[in-house]
Amino acid sequence: MPPTAQQHAVPQMAPRPKPVTAPAASAASGPDEAQLKVPVLPPLPAESTPPTAVIGVLSVPEVLQKSTAAQGVQAEIQKRQAVLAKDAQAARSQIQAEQQAIMAERGKLSDAELEKKEQNLQNEIAATQTKFQERNQAIQNSGQAALQKIEAELAGIVRQEAQAHGMNLVLHREQAVLNVSAFDITDETVTELNKLLPHVTVPPSVVTPGMQVNTPEDQGDGVGP
Repeated sequence: MPPTAQQHAVPQMAPRPKPVTAPAASAASGPDEAQLKVPVLPPLPAESTPPTAVIGVLSVPEVLQKSTAAQGVQAEIQKRQAVLAKDAQAARSQIQAEQQAIMAERGKLSDAELEKKEQNLQNEIAATQTKFQERNQAIQNSGQAALQKIEAELAGIVRQEAQAHGMNLVLHREQAVLNVSAFDITDETVTELNKLLPHVTVPPSVVTPGMQVNTPEDQGDGVGP
């Protein structure tokens, strides 16, 4: 998660742009063809003037970092991933042992028998990789489901804090180049979130039929040799 300390961007001088020469219009093109005309539209009915902006800023990453509920979710997900990693290592060791057994029998088996054993091992590796990828995805889904509960509660608290301060516009603090502490409602939001939602239960990590699984590059528990 991002650091808790508020950072201020330092303006830098932009490089001087190079002059751009507009392409010359074709001699055969008239002024109407060389330049797009902007249509003149009738005016719209007058609307009420928007209210004066009363701005607040909030660091969502800092709120989640200090949220006791979010900390509990992270601890539970790490616990489940540790179990998954242990199981994956055991499966990897078993596959490596089977590979060594096939290599030891190489001189005793016919080509057909050797090919069959190697193909069976490849099928086992593929099935095992799929199984662990699905388990890892199920853990990620559980974490996301728990975080969504926290984010829903957070949205309501931000609305409350904004109303209490008379704010009608709340921005992400990370997107503000400069702000003063009087605009910042991060600490108040953390306090209220921990009071209203100190803990959230992480749902079971269950592999379901047809569950979408991330690409293998995103998985950290491969069991191949």
